[in-house]
Amino acid sequence: MRNALTIAGAELRLFLRDRSNLFFVFVFPLLLVLMIGLQFGEGATSGRVAVSGGESSLQSGLVERLEADDVVVSDPAWDDALALLARGRLDVAVRVDAAAAAAYEAGEAVTLEVVRGPLGDAQVVEQDVRVAVEALRSERSRVLALETRGVPTDRAQEALATAEGEVSAPRLEVTSVDRLSQEFEGMGQFEFGAAGQLLLFVFLACLGGSATLIQARRLGVVSRMLAGPVAAEELVAGQVLGRWAIGLFQGAYLMVASSLLFGVGWGSVPLALLVLLLFSLVAAGAAILLGTLLENEGAAAGAGIGAGLVLAALGGSMFPLELFPDTMRTISRLTPHSWAYEALADVQRRGAGFVEVLPELGVLAAMAAVLVTLGSWSLRRSLARAM
Repeated sequence: MRNALTIAGAELRLFLRDRSNLFFVFVFPLLLVLMIGLQFGEGATSGRVAVSGGESSLQSGLVERLEADDVVVSDPAWDDALALLARGRLDVAVRVDAAAAAAYEAGEAVTLEVVRGPLGDAQVVEQDVRVAVEALRSERSRVLALETRGVPTDRAQEALATAEGEVSAPRLEVTSVDRLSQEFEGMGQFEFGAAGQLLLFVFLACLGGSATLIQARRLGVVSRMLAGPVAAEELVAGQVLGRWAIGLFQGAYLMVASSLLFGVGWGSVPLALLVLLLFSLVAAGAAILLGTLLENEGAAAGAGIGAGLVLAALGGSMFPLELFPDTMRTISRLTPHSWAYEALADVQRRGAGFVEVLPELGVLAAMAAVLVTLGSWSLRRSLARAM
């Protein structure tokens, strides 16, 4: 057993000494968590709008109202705004010309040139722009109505602001929500990204170790180890433990870093770690099996990355499983990522206990047993040929 632990420690040290892993292990996953959180999480922006035109009260009022609704507003020239829209960097471009500004000042109907982008949220953002313009026009009409009665402009604006402050805001009480809302209830801004990237990179880190196993066999390192006081069973156990340690290190680092940097809550930490333990063991078994089925390091690295990305996409690491069609949701059951995703979702969002996630843990344990057994058997066969 001591030899197996020594081999496992050597595999982990080789993984950490690889300079290419400094970025892909420590930095890149956190950048993805940040990007996903900013795009989909709570507190994300409500769109990107360019408001072009000369200085006017209509333009400044529109910018102020949109920014109050968490819309990112910029003021490029009209041609530049259209170029940004075509590149997908804006949702809506609005042109406030002199005629529109004059109509607004006179309390008349305002006609603006609005161009909507091709992105999915652009229609919602365009509606936000329309609502903001109508609110500004309504407010301007009230001010003009008071001015026609001889009230000075500043006093009219002050009276309207006072009246708005005295109006009680409507109270909305939700007594029932749909199933999808219940699925995402309790999810923080960065939690989906953190859980998804944890599963993605744990699997990729383990599968990346298949190339080092092939290299060790090709360079005769395995043969020299077997010529020493290392039994074949110890070598197999050490290789499995080494990949398992790599997966655990990657996952534990992401859990700690995401908690400290983004405030991600993992629910019951012991249960989340148990999910990580089983999922990493699944990935370790897959890495050993891949490393013995292929004979070329480049092919193994490419196959590992490709398989890791496909399984992660099917298993909900890149897009929430709750939004999958029924057919794709059924197919996702074939991946370990899907079962780990659901277990982490239950622990993180719904405070599930051991009994609630026992089915997912059982499936992960069964997958780990099958893959580790197949990988160990395949590795023993390759060692026998080497001897």
